[in-house]
Amino acid sequence: MEVIPLGTTIFTKGVWLLVPGILCILMSAPVRAEVQTLSLPQIIEYSLQNNGDLKSFREEKGIRDAGKMKAGLLPNPTLEFDGGTGTMTGNSSERSLSLEVSQEFLLAGKRGKRLAIAEGELEMYFWQLAEKERLLAGETKSAFYELIVAEKRLALSEDFISLNRTLFQVTRERLEAGEIPELEMNLAKVELARSAGKKLAIEKDLRQKRTKLLHLMGLPLDEDPVLTGNLESARSLTKDLAHLQRLAQESRPDIKTLEAEKSKGVAEIILARTEGIPNLTAGLSVKHDITSSVVDGTNDSSNIIGLKLSMPIPLFDHNQAGVLEAQSKRNSAETRLSAATKAIEREVETAYAGFVNAESTLAMYRTDILPQLKENLKLTQEAYRLGEVGILTVIEEQKKYFEVNDGYLTALYDRQTALSKLETSVATDITGGV
Repeated sequence: MEVIPLGTTIFTKGVWLLVPGILCILMSAPVRAEVQTLSLPQIIEYSLQNNGDLKSFREEKGIRDAGKMKAGLLPNPTLEFDGGTGTMTGNSSERSLSLEVSQEFLLAGKRGKRLAIAEGELEMYFWQLAEKERLLAGETKSAFYELIVAEKRLALSEDFISLNRTLFQVTRERLEAGEIPELEMNLAKVELARSAGKKLAIEKDLRQKRTKLLHLMGLPLDEDPVLTGNLESARSLTKDLAHLQRLAQESRPDIKTLEAEKSKGVAEIILARTEGIPNLTAGLSVKHDITSSVVDGTNDSSNIIGLKLSMPIPLFDHNQAGVLEAQSKRNSAETRLSAATKAIEREVETAYAGFVNAESTLAMYRTDILPQLKENLKLTQEAYRLGEVGILTVIEEQKKYFEVNDGYLTALYDRQTALSKLETSVATDITGGV
């Protein structure tokens, strides 16, 4: 008979007792949801669907629908009941009852004209909604690029910290070798601390930029997706300024809104002139009278059916005030449309010039500034190791490296935002992208 050691038996029993507990823990542990990754087109689409202000404005469509419904309704008929008795005058046997139903009829096609105005109001609403979507898409793009450039600046600050940490290590080694005074190592230590402080400020700015973008997207507080994108873009502009201005005139929702408002103003003038024609009211009445004879005291009864037509006489009021008001509104819309057309041309021209300038600045960084920057920094660092230059030269070169790369990121950001502003001002995808 084989003897099993006591320790082994206890250990085996302990393992079998732990297995159910481990399984319960694994089964009860919450399954981490897959982190959602969103690109710029998805972010814009999400914003257009979930932004709070935009969703609130979409709900206002019901107001326009109600206005159209109201414009198409006919006036309600009027029911009148009249009863009289002679009890108070000593003729209790005399009494009368009458019932009348009247209906107002809209003349000169007023109902159709009111419906035309309500449809114009609904058309204006749809263009106003498109305008809000245009502005929100542009604002979302700008917020997205602000976030991306903040992330790039954070990565650049980490590189800057790495450079200063390397410099500090070199100064410590040279100090131990007796090649430099302690002051140089202290200078390197100060630069390392300053670069770490700069990183903290960039992290704070990054959190603010992310919060702004998530607010525009209307994301719930419990959702924190990964937002992906870059500042580099292969898209180039292929359309000239005149073509872009023409596209803006054809596509801008604010222009369409003013055009719809102008058309609605014409319909309001027509209706106002028609309102000078009064409506006809027709009524049908049934009257039952009981009268007593003074001679023999007998009662007589009679039933009368009557037809009544009534119409106001347009002697003083031809709705002159309504016509004048409608004309003023139409003229105002026409003036604002003309002014907006000219303003859009200038806006597109300014956005186009901004994009061309941003492209030139970015090209200058890529061809004239960046190629030698990294090589100069390496040569300066190696020269300091060999004792050929002082530490201040290295510090200045590293600062220049950070500032130039930060300027390059700004140039990338300016180019993307300039393109975004140009597309927003034209209200059209002008580069063939998404």
